[in-house]
Amino acid sequence: MEIEAVVERVERIAAVRADAAADSESIEGGLVAVREVTAWVDAQQAALVRALASKVSFPEAAIAKTSKTSVGQAARSKDRADTLGCTPNLADRLGDGAITAGHVDALTRCSKQLDDRQRSALFDRVDQLADVAVSATIDEFAKRVRLEATRLQADDGLARLERQKANTRLNTWVDAEGMWNLRGRFDPVAGVKVAATLDGAVETLFAERVPERCPTDPVEKQKFLAAHALERLLAGAAGGKPGRPEYLVVVDADAPGHVGPVAEWSIPVDLPARVLAELAGEADVTAVVVRNGVVLHAPGELNLGRTTRLANRAQRRALRGLYRTCGIPGCTVGYDRCELHHIIWWRNGGRTDLENLVPVCSKHHSKIHHDGWVIELGPNRELTLRTPDGTIHSTGPPGRRTAA
Repeated sequence: MEIEAVVERVERIAAVRADAAADSESIEGGLVAVREVTAWVDAQQAALVRALASKVSFPEAAIAKTSKTSVGQAARSKDRADTLGCTPNLADRLGDGAITAGHVDALTRCSKQLDDRQRSALFDRVDQLADVAVSATIDEFAKRVRLEATRLQADDGLARLERQKANTRLNTWVDAEGMWNLRGRFDPVAGVKVAATLDGAVETLFAERVPERCPTDPVEKQKFLAAHALERLLAGAAGGKPGRPEYLVVVDADAPGHVGPVAEWSIPVDLPARVLAELAGEADVTAVVVRNGVVLHAPGELNLGRTTRLANRAQRRALRGLYRTCGIPGCTVGYDRCELHHIIWWRNGGRTDLENLVPVCSKHHSKIHHDGWVIELGPNRELTLRTPDGTIHSTGPPGRRTAA
């Protein structure tokens, strides 16, 4: 879309907004113009992001700074730009306002499930289907993209069961109501085993008595019993191997905005204090005391020297008390998904001591080891990152309540 066309659409939007008597057809036309201008802007952003990525070592940080977004959002912008760089026909349609960024994002999400060769082939196939995207909703286009990905995997000679095994996934999250959610996708063989085990647990555990608050509706009742049976299975009550949970209490001795220490339970959901007290009798409760980026107290051996390269449980627990996420400035990857990196590398004589360890996500760990990124820690864990292009990024002491 040429600049003149963009200006014309902006003027159309302004005219509709200024017309208090505009009918529904005019308003709908204004919304179409908004969609087209938004798509054009998204296309320009993607082109600028690709240009920036070729000139800086940490484009996500630069994108986040200029766009006033998080590094996580900036990473998604870069992913979209990378996809458009591989699909010029889609890029043209986006620039013309014929499709939306949502169409591109659907392709990006699907491509992440494939290996490099399959991903390249998917981009080639889908780019030839640009006209399909023009006439399809985002959901319709996403279905077509998934179909092409499935065909690609079949073309690779993979048996269907092997493809299904490769696509096995388990996700957990906390919803707006504070409920801990679990969603899984299993290949048929594993699915049959899981379903049979779950059905057997329901029959064994609830043949004579069901838990309190069980709904009477037959469908909801089965869902309720299945959820409770799964919880019992995982807890070991129905023949599985029991595991004793550990709860970490982080005591911030100098929390910003508070007078005196603040205790925080490092668990994924919010629970009333009375419930926490009851749970404490069924689990190991460990306290870690921190202040301004320094661990004042944590149980266990925190300095292993050169005896082992791998961090122990005590060190991981102590660092959990300091970090919610990856230690790289702005990165939002959760602590549980990070690896512990030696500031002074192990192969260079670095020690497996707490002061020489920092959590980093796998992406940034690779940047450090293979792309020339250098990180240093100050006395209060102030982190300085130097990239090969000479850019320096820094952050203050890690905080529990705000992103680094």
